[in-house]
Amino acid sequence: MAETIIKIDLNQSPYENENIHNRWHPDIPMAKMVKPGDDFILECHDWTGGQIKNDDCADDVRDVDLSQVHFLTGPVGVEGAEPGDLLVVDILDIGTFEESQWGFNGFFSKQNGGGFLTEHFPEAQKSIWDFNGMFTKSRHIPNVEFAGLIHPGLIGCLPSKDMLDEWNSREKELYDTEPDRVPGLANLPYADTAHMGKLSGDAKAKAAAEGARTVPPREHGGNCDIKDLSRGSQVYFPVYVKDAGLSVGDLHFSQGDGEITFCGAIEMAGWIHLRVNIIKGGMEKYGIKNPIFKPSPMAPKYDDYLIFEGISVDEQGKQHYLDVHVAYRQACLNAIEYLKKFGYTGAQAYALLGCAPVQGHISGVVDVPNACATLWLPTDIFDFDIKPGMDGPQHSVAGSTDVPLSKDK
Repeated sequence: MAETIIKIDLNQSPYENENIHNRWHPDIPMAKMVKPGDDFILECHDWTGGQIKNDDCADDVRDVDLSQVHFLTGPVGVEGAEPGDLLVVDILDIGTFEESQWGFNGFFSKQNGGGFLTEHFPEAQKSIWDFNGMFTKSRHIPNVEFAGLIHPGLIGCLPSKDMLDEWNSREKELYDTEPDRVPGLANLPYADTAHMGKLSGDAKAKAAAEGARTVPPREHGGNCDIKDLSRGSQVYFPVYVKDAGLSVGDLHFSQGDGEITFCGAIEMAGWIHLRVNIIKGGMEKYGIKNPIFKPSPMAPKYDDYLIFEGISVDEQGKQHYLDVHVAYRQACLNAIEYLKKFGYTGAQAYALLGCAPVQGHISGVVDVPNACATLWLPTDIFDFDIKPGMDGPQHSVAGSTDVPLSKDK
C-alpha cells in the first residue's frame, strides 16, 4: 500500500498547512522528498480551498476570492532531478474522499473572473453534482447522468528564476495593453493572499511579491485542464529547478474539453496516487519545452455523438481570420441553443457542456477566412433521444429547476 506523504484536513484552511502553496516560485521549499521509482499518495483540497459549499445558493461563487487560487499540494522533490531532465509521472490512481462525495461547477460573475461565454452568462451560477461510484448527476440539471474521468486540472514542476521572470514580464506587458479590462487580460503577482508553503519571514514576503499566479498553463505544465490525464496516464514534465518540485491540485471528477465555464469542470477535493522517475537530459534529447503525455486508457466509452460546428464569425456577424477561439465559442453556443429546444435553460446547457465528457476538436485552420471547430456531445448521457427527427424536438426536460443564480451586488 502506497504511503500518503501529504495529508489535508477538509475542515482546516489550506493556509494552515505548510505542505500547500498557491503561487509558483523557485524558492518554495520542497514539502517532501522522494526517490526515482517511488510511488506515493497526495491529498488535495478543491481548487478554492473550501470556499464553495454544497447548497442551492450561488453567493459563494459570486463572492469567491480568486486571488487565493489554486491551492496545490507539494512541491514534492525528486532526488537527483536537475534542470534539463524530464520528470516522468505515472498517474496510478485518483479518487474522491469517502466523506466528500460531491463536486461543484460554476459560472463566475463577469465582475469577478468571468468565463468563456461571460457576455451571455454574466452573473454567478452554481450546480452541485453528487457522485455514485464512477457516475454523477446533478439536482440542478435533470435527465442526465454520466461516468466521470477524474483528473488533476493542474499539475507541474517549479519554474526557475529566469522562467518566473519571463512569465511575469510577458504577462505584465499583455496586461498593460488594457489594464482596465474586466475580466483582466492576466493575473499578476499579488502578495496579500499568497501561501508559500514552508517559506517564512523576509524570504516569504519576497517570494510572495514575485510568485506567479496559478491560473494559466505555462511551459512547466500548470493549469492545463486536460481531461485525459487520468488513471494510467504517463506525463513527461520539463525540469527547471533542482529536485523538480512537483505540485498537483484542482482535481476534477469530470470535464468537457475546454473547461468552458472557467469554474468549468466538476470541481472536487480528493487524492492522487503517483509514481515518479527521471530521464536525464531528456529535454534536449527529445526537444521538449512543454509537457507531453500518454492519455488514460480508462476513458468513459461513449460511441454516439451529436457534433456541433462553429466557424470564426462571431455573434455580431464579424468575420475573424482563422480564429479557433471564436469558432469554438460558436460551436458551444450552437449546442446550447439546440439543448434549449428540449427544455433545458441556457444555464443548464452551458453547465452541462462544461461538466460532461464533451470532446472539442480543431477541425480546420487552413480554409481562409474561417476556422472550423467542433463540439462532440455524447448522446448516451441523456435519458431521452436528443437527435433531430421529423417530429421536432420532444420537450423532455421539466422546467421546474434551474442552476441557482446570484445577482451581482
